[in-house]
Amino acid sequence: MIHITINGETRQFNQPINIEQFVDENNLKGKRIAIERNGEIVPRSQFAEQFLTDGDRLEVVVAVGGG
Repeated sequence: MIHITINGETRQFNQPINIEQFVDENNLKGKRIAIERNGEIVPRSQFAEQFLTDGDRLEVVVAVGGG
């Protein structure tokens, strides 16, 4: 089991998960998002390659349009 802090809240996952799977599971696919992992922005091209590990800290920002 791994524990990840996402936008300040701790979540548990039973098995390793990559960032692309995280995006899919949280209905963020197709949205304009930025993900920071442990203080570094993760390029969208690396979402499938980067697996989350115990203790990681994610900040997820969803761009909102409007005026």
